[in-house]
Amino acid sequence: MSQDQGRPDTSEGTSGKSEDNQQDNLDNSEQSSRKKIRQNTPSPSRGNTPQASPPQFVSVEELMETAKGVTNMVLAHEIVVNGGFQIKPAELPENSLERRVRDIVHKAFWDCLETQLKEDPPSYDHAIKLVGEIKETLLSFLLPGHTRLRNQITEALDLELIKQEAENGALDISKLAEFIIGMMGTLCAPARDEEIKKLKDIHEIVPLFREIFSVLDLMKMDMANFAVTSIRPHLMQQSVEYERKKFQELYEKQPNSLDFVTEWLQEAADDLRSRMVPAIDHGATSTSTAPLLCPVAVQNHAYLKLLKWDHLQKPFPETVLMDQSRFQEMQLELNQLILTGAILLVTFNAAGTALSGLPAFTANLKMVIRVLLTGLHLPSFNLSEALAIISEKICAEVNSCLSQHGFTPFTLEKETELKGQIQAVAKPNNTVCKLIDSRIQSFLESYLASGHQKSLPAIPGGLGPIQKELEEIAIKYVRLVDYNKMVFSPYYESVLSKILNEEDSS
Repeated sequence: MSQDQGRPDTSEGTSGKSEDNQQDNLDNSEQSSRKKIRQNTPSPSRGNTPQASPPQFVSVEELMETAKGVTNMVLAHEIVVNGGFQIKPAELPENSLERRVRDIVHKAFWDCLETQLKEDPPSYDHAIKLVGEIKETLLSFLLPGHTRLRNQITEALDLELIKQEAENGALDISKLAEFIIGMMGTLCAPARDEEIKKLKDIHEIVPLFREIFSVLDLMKMDMANFAVTSIRPHLMQQSVEYERKKFQELYEKQPNSLDFVTEWLQEAADDLRSRMVPAIDHGATSTSTAPLLCPVAVQNHAYLKLLKWDHLQKPFPETVLMDQSRFQEMQLELNQLILTGAILLVTFNAAGTALSGLPAFTANLKMVIRVLLTGLHLPSFNLSEALAIISEKICAEVNSCLSQHGFTPFTLEKETELKGQIQAVAKPNNTVCKLIDSRIQSFLESYLASGHQKSLPAIPGGLGPIQKELEEIAIKYVRLVDYNKMVFSPYYESVLSKILNEEDSS
């Protein structure tokens, strides 16, 4: 692929900055739920890269600059897309070399401080340096309007005066610590009140200073997260152009950065065309004219294909790579929802109208199914065994509910029939699962095609029991897709224009 292929005209966006060390502090709140997925879904090899541009040799400096740009783009994207994004301290693995080295160095430092304070007379060199660091940290928490607090900290923690007091034997470390703890209590978030209270119960100087620095680190994280929350509305306005600008810079250095996007959109176009040809064969006297595809329809179909992606075998398209784990999680949620919908459909068909209008009963069945299908994505999960247990529990719940509402419980024959239908959903070509899956796809496709309408499309028949769960997934999915379209639509339009023009001309 030549360097100009697929390159759109993009406007210069407002460039944002983020500190390099923030990448190590990315929040694991959402990634913890993805960790199991990643362990069982290794990143696909890029060895099956299609024939593209010849390799370009770049310098180490260019590689580092590109990596930094990608890091900043990922960080900005995460802040905007993940409403629960937070920065947390990096946790070193237990018994790792890094953790052992850190613990040894920290212990040596605090032991040295304790030795100096036990000298006769005590040496306060290290202690005064620590007070200076604490002073700078406390000042960093202040806003420009906090003049009174700034003056209090500057006067109480005047290092020159503290040094003179130490030289004359008049330094009261406990009094300094008391002021520091009081100021930390004034500046900290309410969530840290308990930690501040614990500091007041520590009377030995070295353990107290160690814990003060520990709580200050937590306060730094609180301040950083407050800053993230504050800038999110402003970042939302600029992030589209910022991400597009960063990707354009990457594309200029790596012209093959749209290879997998091109494959992805080509497959979507081929799928749609293959679906349209049979209809034309049946409804037209001549099939010489190829069906014309709408670029928006191709894009929407391509996004639906991301929910059926083979993450083990196929590389993910470059423009959605930052959200691969999110699409994968939604794919797993939909897989479980398809089974849940199929089980509920055969259950209510067997029970008739007697139980279909009982929300509490439906919620109870969904809870049973959800619990027993936990771990569905794991290779070790035995679906047949899980469905056997589910069928037993559902039959018991159905009979109990029928009896409570004055209906005749299932006969043994009817129980056996329902159990067989529930266990049959494990088969790859199960008709009920295919029906539920098809209707879910139609619902998502309708929602994508509806554009920016606020109301959700009508729920297709048979999906009523799983309506709440489906709508929650649909809202997440469409928000993610809409944001991706806003950022990368110029690239998609350029690639699709080439794909559709080539097919039309041929």
